[in-house]
Amino acid sequence: MDKVRASLAKRYAKERRFRVLGRLAIYASLSFLVILLSSIVANGYTAFQQTFIRLDVHFDQQLLDPEGMGRREALADADYSGLLKKTLREMFPEVRERRDQRALYALVSPGASYVLREKVLSDPGLVGKTQAVWVTGDDDVDMLIKGHTERDGPENERRLKDNQLGWIDGLLEKGAIQKQFNLAFFTSGDSREPGSAGIKGALMGSVFTLVVTLLLSFPIGVATAIYLEEFAPKNRWTDLIEVNINNLAAVPSIVFGLLGLAVFINFMGLPRSVPLVGGLVLALMTLPIIIISGRAALKSVPPSIREAALAVGASKMQTVAHHVLPLAMPGMLTGTIIGMAHALGETAPLLMIGMVAFIVDVPTGALDPATVLPVQIYLWADSPERAFVERTSAAIMVLLVFLVIMNAAAVILRKRFERRW
Repeated sequence: MDKVRASLAKRYAKERRFRVLGRLAIYASLSFLVILLSSIVANGYTAFQQTFIRLDVHFDQQLLDPEGMGRREALADADYSGLLKKTLREMFPEVRERRDQRALYALVSPGASYVLREKVLSDPGLVGKTQAVWVTGDDDVDMLIKGHTERDGPENERRLKDNQLGWIDGLLEKGAIQKQFNLAFFTSGDSREPGSAGIKGALMGSVFTLVVTLLLSFPIGVATAIYLEEFAPKNRWTDLIEVNINNLAAVPSIVFGLLGLAVFINFMGLPRSVPLVGGLVLALMTLPIIIISGRAALKSVPPSIREAALAVGASKMQTVAHHVLPLAMPGMLTGTIIGMAHALGETAPLLMIGMVAFIVDVPTGALDPATVLPVQIYLWADSPERAFVERTSAAIMVLLVFLVIMNAAAVILRKRFERRW
């Protein structure tokens, strides 16, 4: 009896230690996750704001429309860069040397002249008038205003020189520098300039790629799962197929990229860097996940459902189509959404088919050159400019939001349509 009690005490002690270790593992995992998310948010939340500089622009008719005809072609081809420089010289008349003037022009982003152009084209009546216009500041100014760069230290070690800091301080005193919501981050394509770079092109590329992936993988995956689970005979061939499907689910994603490069681009001659090819590659990668989850959903339907349908005279096809499939569909949709979320975060297979190119234009279809959000993050992370660091983190936050939404949708669908037997 004493031996039994001693062994029980040892087992209880081991159980307590196991529980403690389990809790410590969970706490450590949550701590690392919090540290990672905190780092991403701390580096990226400032990207949702952008530094703007207010310029009192006189839309000089001699520069924009010397003929006075108001033709749209003439206004579109006018020298807006010269107008921007003229405005800055008028705001700081004491700046006379060319070197200082170049430093003054560098306070605003290279895309500021396009803002003036769009304003005139949208309202030609501005020609000859003076209006306050907010234009984006240069990325060095943006980093200074956001506190990411220091203004102290030797001048030759700073991106912004002493005279530029003086001009910025003067603009701040006048209230001519403000941080505003960075709408361009969501409405613009990629750019070499951080202040003009946005994620719309990558988002649209991801949308078109996922649409192609869904249209191909969902019907094929569901049909394959139904055939293997409900109609296929149980023999060596079906066993071989099942083993290979399970193995494909564990194949590294870059292998599918090599397959897409060899088959879809080199053999079939499809264009590189288009969502169509990306969708084909991701569909191949997602199919095993959908098939496995679809078969698991079909297995979860009780045999009594099939037996009852067959007992009242339904054929095998009618039993599957009208009774088994509707009950298994929530599980299939859950597996599909999880597979699509996996595809959304993939980078390696898309790099192999050329979706790593620098593309400024926002794609309008599945055959337009495009990139996707994970590849855009990869490209920005490799950029040396400090301003791209916050945009990289902000793009990661957007990607995580989409992944959370897709996984939440899978959970909601399962809870909403799941039946307890």
